[in-house]
Amino acid sequence: MDLVDETGDFTVPELSRRLGVTASSLYHHVDGRSGVIELLREQVSAQMDTEILDQAAWDRAIPAFFRSYRAVFAAHPRVVPLLTTTTIRSPHVLAAYDRMVHLLEEAGLPVTRAMEVLTAVESFMVGSALDLAAPDVMWEIPEGVETPRLAEALSSQRDGLHRAEAAFECGLRMMLTGVAAELGSAIPTG
Repeated sequence: MDLVDETGDFTVPELSRRLGVTASSLYHHVDGRSGVIELLREQVSAQMDTEILDQAAWDRAIPAFFRSYRAVFAAHPRVVPLLTTTTIRSPHVLAAYDRMVHLLEEAGLPVTRAMEVLTAVESFMVGSALDLAAPDVMWEIPEGVETPRLAEALSSQRDGLHRAEAAFECGLRMMLTGVAAELGSAIPTG
């Protein structure tokens, strides 16, 4: 994780050198690059709050889980591309998604729609996690460019952290309100 946090990627030979072992001995313990990525996924997922998925209804459990998921990804933004572009095999992650599918199904969402909903929320969450790693000033209007409405909107924002938090909570609420409306249940408040 340290190597990926520093450089944004890794090679098996580079990781072997960092660990002080030969590449062949590393291959003896993991299934190459994909095996290392799954170990990274396990390390990241261990930091997520999956217990909430067994303790609350869907409209509290799922947003809480994705908030913790976002916090972990925000702490390790350079691992995000590795984890989001490889097949998920982690038992810990698969169990969490199974529980969320079950929660949505219990709430009345057809199981055939569950991954559509969860993937949409996850996609939004990944972007939001990267937004937390972005610079405070994301929009800069160059001198001579006239955008008065945008300038006013930008000037009303707080610092980058508060901007990112407000945008995430707004988007999450909007997405889950749509699910709640489909289910005919109360609008989630977060």
